[in-house]
Amino acid sequence: MNPSDNTAPSDLTTGSVLRHLIALAVPASMGMIFNTLYNLTDFWFAGMVSDAALAGVSIAGSVFFIIIGIGAGMQSGTAAMIANEVGAGRRDSVRHWLNQALGLATVISLLCLVAGLFIATDLIRFLGAEADVEPAAQQYVDIVLAGNIAFAIAAVATGTLVALGDTKSARNALAIGFFANFGLNPLLTFGLGLGVAGLALATVLIKALSAVYLLWVLRKRLGHTPRPAFALRQWAELLYQVLPASLNMMTIILGGFITVSFVGRFGSDAVAGYAVGLRLEQVLLLPALGLNSAVMAIVGQSYGAGLANRAIETYKTALWVGLVISLACVPVMVFLSPQLVGVFSGNSDVIETGASYLRIDALAFFSYVVLFVSVASLQAIKQPVFPLVLGIARQLVVPAAINTLLIVQYGFPMISVFYTIVSVVLLSSVVSHLYTLRQLKHCTTPAAG
Repeated sequence: MNPSDNTAPSDLTTGSVLRHLIALAVPASMGMIFNTLYNLTDFWFAGMVSDAALAGVSIAGSVFFIIIGIGAGMQSGTAAMIANEVGAGRRDSVRHWLNQALGLATVISLLCLVAGLFIATDLIRFLGAEADVEPAAQQYVDIVLAGNIAFAIAAVATGTLVALGDTKSARNALAIGFFANFGLNPLLTFGLGLGVAGLALATVLIKALSAVYLLWVLRKRLGHTPRPAFALRQWAELLYQVLPASLNMMTIILGGFITVSFVGRFGSDAVAGYAVGLRLEQVLLLPALGLNSAVMAIVGQSYGAGLANRAIETYKTALWVGLVISLACVPVMVFLSPQLVGVFSGNSDVIETGASYLRIDALAFFSYVVLFVSVASLQAIKQPVFPLVLGIARQLVVPAAINTLLIVQYGFPMISVFYTIVSVVLLSSVVSHLYTLRQLKHCTTPAAG
């Protein structure tokens, strides 16, 4: 690839790793912030419609998260495949894999739509939608399912741009989408009287426009018009990257349900406090999550170029950056947790539970960073299965077994659930770190093999 070509992918195989990490992670983190604010905006407008609408959108969000999980898998899988090709200098192969990913995304979207027609209603009821809430949830889910192809295409385009060393375009799309949501939501929901359907329609329209914008950026960057391609052999390679990443996201959903089921034994105030504390922690983790895209791009290109030492350097440098982020965020969780939770509730029990969760889980903040960076590194070198196995153990099997023993069998207090989370995360991060270092040191890179 010609370095003088301003449309060429960014070369992340040379230069300062730290500089590349910051340049990629900051826009990625900003994009996540805009995405979080976008979701909060939908909840805000749903609450203006009615309490039933707010409950319906909340329940629909659990179903919607499945689509998001599939999209996250498509993004990670696409980024892993293409970053390796970028690092190896195979520009025609970059275009080829982009087209194959778009074809796979199209078929997966159609399968999601068909599956949704059969199971969406039952799933909504399973999640506890009451008679007055179910119509709102159903409206939202039906429209999002109909337009889920936009989410899949946007995910593929984002993953490709990450592999090319571009996190700014996705940030721009998310930022513009956030502000557009403020205009479309009231227009469709209240102006045209569509209610909850207006919120869902706005989401689909904005994501579709984002996908078009991202594909346009790719056309300029690659000198190629992206188009779906359908080669089953290449799809099998993509699916090997996509499915574990998507399923890993699903374990997070199920793990959340398991934790809530144990916390719920101590009352609704406990659940509310835990939920608020968890959301606040997720916001504080956004800068660390931004490292994922950066690590995926740099390690992926380095792996493709046969630069194993640079991949290891990227992994270690990302951990140091994550440590700095942790040192900034942990004091907030420890000393300001009651005030932060108090913004969302004046209930003393809710505040106490939320603050307790934040203070205890602060012990594991850096461990979350280690897990994020490890997973991104393993995905970048095309080894996505271990993160899935670890995720199943960390999110599902171990917490369910320990909490059943402590809470159900021996009647331990609720706070033991939080200490279980911390203990499992700490242990998982150690295992993940040692495994990732080993794989980075001993894997054979494509260019070297």
